[in-house]
Amino acid sequence: MRGGMNNMQGMMKQMQKMQKKMQEEQEKLKDEKVEGTAGGGMVKVTVSGHKEVVDVEISEEVVDPDDIEMLQDLIIAATNEAMTKADELTSERLGKHTKGMNIPGMM
Repeated sequence: MRGGMNNMQGMMKQMQKMQKKMQEEQEKLKDEKVEGTAGGGMVKVTVSGHKEVVDVEISEEVVDPDDIEMLQDLIIAATNEAMTKADELTSERLGKHTKGMNIPGMM
């Protein structure tokens, strides 16, 4: 019984340490930026690690008043790419703290 308690306490300390490191990484992510592009770089969307759009750049050449739908599609494509990169960045940063840990209920 005593060994089980020590094991549980050790796991709780390990979880607290992991939680603290993950919170620190979450804070750092807000300053990270990723970029998604579409139309060969004609549309660029920059997103923070917290998945907030922080910048949109649109080249003049892609602005056609007779084809607003294409511009909208390019903005959507660039934004989706940037969001995917933000998700990957988050997984990479936070996942490194849980690697090798056998935590029930977590993958």
